[in-house]
Amino acid sequence: MDIRRTVLWAIFGFALLMLWTNWQQANPRISPQSAATVTSGSGSRDAALPSAPAAANAQNATPTAAAPAAAGHGETIEITTDVLKIDIDTLGGSLVRAELLQQKEDNGSSKNIVLFDAARNYAAQSGLVGVDDAPNHSLYRVVSTARTLEAGKDTLELALETISGGIQDRLIYTFKRGAYAIEVRHEITNQQAQAVTPRLYMHLVRDNSKPENESKVARAYSGPAIYAEEKFHKISFEDIEKGKAKDAIHVAAKDPAWVGMVQHYFVSAWVPEESRARVIYTDKPAGGPYRVGISESLGELAPGATVVARAKLFVGPQDQGALSATAPGLELVVDYGWLTFLAKPIFMLLQWLHKLVGNWGWAIILLTVLIKLAFYPLSAAGYKSMARMKNVTPRLQAMKERYKDDKMKMQQAMMELYREEKINPMGGCLPILIQIPVFISLYWVLLASVEMRNAPWMGWIHDLAAPDPLYILPVVMMASMFLQTKLNPTPPDPVQAKIMLFMPLIFGTMFFFFPSGLVLYWVVNNILSIAQQWRINTQLVKAGLK
Repeated sequence: MDIRRTVLWAIFGFALLMLWTNWQQANPRISPQSAATVTSGSGSRDAALPSAPAAANAQNATPTAAAPAAAGHGETIEITTDVLKIDIDTLGGSLVRAELLQQKEDNGSSKNIVLFDAARNYAAQSGLVGVDDAPNHSLYRVVSTARTLEAGKDTLELALETISGGIQDRLIYTFKRGAYAIEVRHEITNQQAQAVTPRLYMHLVRDNSKPENESKVARAYSGPAIYAEEKFHKISFEDIEKGKAKDAIHVAAKDPAWVGMVQHYFVSAWVPEESRARVIYTDKPAGGPYRVGISESLGELAPGATVVARAKLFVGPQDQGALSATAPGLELVVDYGWLTFLAKPIFMLLQWLHKLVGNWGWAIILLTVLIKLAFYPLSAAGYKSMARMKNVTPRLQAMKERYKDDKMKMQQAMMELYREEKINPMGGCLPILIQIPVFISLYWVLLASVEMRNAPWMGWIHDLAAPDPLYILPVVMMASMFLQTKLNPTPPDPVQAKIMLFMPLIFGTMFFFFPSGLVLYWVVNNILSIAQQWRINTQLVKAGLK
């Protein structure tokens, strides 16, 4: 077998894999379990979620999705912690603006990332349905005074209260220092003369516009996501628009479940307490924004009785530690693609290295060294095979000339030569093939991990998740690839030889648009590979095998 042709096919396959992973990222697909015929554990399913107001049937009722701009405004309450600045509209108690105080739009920018935003109809809402005149997007009055998390304090509470139709709702938001997870508590009191069965809803509304801070390097998924039955699903705006995701998903009590809105590096999510059965829904009411929500029955509430419903509202970056601590499965919004099983351990190792050196760039370099050491025996075998191949290249060329009219004899002669010289014709592919899954996994780690965002290395590299602004690393990578090509045997086929010479230019051009952290990995890997191959070539010369 022609080793050069095999290498070329390996490179071509790698390019196809990169194209496929980028296509997957740009074109997410809904999981079959969240498509139009999602069933509950008992096999039953709701009809399409109604867009009826609160007076609808209590078992299937979901609230009318009213964007803050469409319904008007009450008083806006601004709450400030060390990591969040939140605007809460007293009309419905909705969170209508969320500014992340420690997340800048880009490196060097003075502007903070904003998630909830009236300009995109992006908000978090909650309320009651299932009872006539229940507090559904009602006007709350403020019953607490603190607005800022003061120094020396770890918590800040905002209490709101409303009464409608004999149902009192005391809504309490609890903010904690350093936390993006907001604790939300509804204290529902029945002041009517008869028992009622209210239902609490929590949903996120948003239009389908692209976030302003979306990465220019790669298109990331932006839209609703849900977690139910221990499975994570993306549900695109397009599928909601076409009515493919309207059926409800029933979640049993004690089973974890949440709903969220995902964008590159950031997420908002409602996580109700796991004490009641819940129903997850996605839809787009006429004239309103898209909606993903979760509702739960609060049971029968006797006259004068009070029931408490608790939940968490996460609004912040996709920090995997914080996400895991907030809810099971919430860390899955950090999308590492189809190689998640490999990408997660790589990220954990990278995170550990970062704790040692305090810089993500140097952590990537150390990771590259460790990966190279792990694969050293396999790579060494491949490089020895390539070095021996280079030694017999003139004899291979002579065979091609001798048997140019008899392909069968040429193949037999080549295989005999390989046996005599102890050459594995596939051995030269191994150094490339073993790097492909690691490379793709690291590609996803650098693109999906918010920890890399705006993370500097040194000098001109201020953001490892963005391309090299001066293109120095891609140029160095091209030079290292060219040197590596010269160390390898020259292909007997002149066409293949020219292709191999152009490979550094082709790959270098691609890497102009890749995250600088990924290019840094490839440059260091190439330098280590060159050193390893030079050492092996030297050993072969001393042994008289080259």
